[in-house]
Formats: sequence, structure tokens, C-alpha cells
Amino acid sequence: MHNVKHILFLVAFSLLLGCGQVFAMDAGEVLLAVDRNLAPVSYESYRKLINIEPDGSKREYVLYTIKKGQDMVASVFLKPSSEKGRATLRLGDNMWLHIPSVAKPVRITSLQSVTGGIFNNADIMRLDYSVEYAPESMEESGDAYVLRLKAKTNDVAYDRLEMLVAKDQLVPTEIKCLAASGMLIKTLHFKKMTDFGDGFIRPAIVETDSPLHKGYLSVMIFARMKARDFSDEVFTLNYLPRIETLRQ
Repeated sequence: MHNVKHILFLVAFSLLLGCGQVFAMDAGEVLLAVDRNLAPVSYESYRKLINIEPDGSKREYVLYTIKKGQDMVASVFLKPSSEKGRATLRLGDNMWLHIPSVAKPVRITSLQSVTGGIFNNADIMRLDYSVEYAPESMEESGDAYVLRLKAKTNDVAYDRLEMLVAKDQLVPTEIKCLAASGMLIKTLHFKKMTDFGDGFIRPAIVETDSPLHKGYLSVMIFARMKARDFSDEVFTLNYLPRIETLRQ
């Protein structure tokens, strides 16, 4: 009997310790967990981007994307046929667009959009949030954490983010993107938790709307995402025309 009580005490103590570790997470730890729960450090993925206009008309794109480490991202358009072969490269804050009919890649900025719509290039070629933003504060609100983040440099697309993070899965459900003035630029909505395999579960759909573009909606749908390592060579301007050859 004594042994049973002792075992029950140890189990209860272990559970309390586990809960304590969750409660003890600070804002930086929550932000790092969000990054890893949204994507592996290095990965490949397929996405469909849909831009919906107020009259209901749609424009769709399919992209193959690869990422390595903290600041290297490349994508190539697979559809529509008019865009096929266009490719983008991001190295830190620097971005380029390769157009098959143009000899040299052209520089693009984070606030432009290679697809039009509300997602800008920073959204489409997103780095980990912890790379570009530092936590300012965190508070609890029911089943969520409210993280307030500040851009680390003036080159980041949004000056501040207000991120609503589900406590149980440590993934964002909503992110408000704000200008330095506090003006709301857009809101990202994360939906449909999906198992991508090997225990990797994240929202498959990200929608965005903006008070600056009333009636417009942009949707990003992740079809596949898995960890994969790449050599540094593929994240170069010379390799941009060949990104599609990496597909398996």
C-alpha cells in the first residue's frame, strides 16, 4: 500500500512539473515554438495562392518553395502556365525575381507582391518570426497567449505584430500586422490543423484580409510540407532558373 501511494505521489508530482514547464514558458520560448510548429528549419512545400476580388473573380497560383536555415528561401511558379518558370529568391532582406524571358533577375521588395493580392513578398517568402521580430510582451487570454512583437530592423515589412497563439498546440490562430503608427495593415487567419506526416501538424490554410483593400481576400493553402536539406548552392541567382528540378 505504501508503495502504491508513493507511485501515485511521483506521478502527480511529475504532472505538476510538466504543467509548470508550460506555464513557465516566456514570450521568447513561445515564439520559438510557434516557428518550429509552423515549419521545419529547412523544408520543401507546395502552396496554392488564391486572390479573390470583390466581384468574386479569382486568380490562382501554385508554387514550389524551398527554405534553408534562417534566411534562405526560393520559390518557383508551377501554375498558371503564363507564370510557369518565374522564380524568386530571398537572402535575408534581399529579394529577386527571375523571369524566363529576361536575362537577369530583377530586385524586388518585401512590400511588393509577385502574385498581386494582399499577400506581399514578405508573406510569400516568410522567414521565421523570431528572426525578424523580438517579443515586447505576452499575456494570457483564455485558451490563448497574446504575443506583441516588434520588428528588429526598419527593413522588416511590418513594424509590429500582435499574435494570438493557441496554448494547447502553440500555433498562431490570428496575426495582426501593424504599421509604426499602430494602423492595422492586414490580419492573417490560420485555419484547418492538418497532419502533414511524421507527426508534423500545422494550419493548412492562411487567409488574409486588409482594411486597406476592403472586399479583397487572399488565401494560401499548404498541400505538402516536409523537412528536407539543400545545399547552399541552390540559393543563388545562378540556380534560380533550375529550382523546379529539385522537385522529387
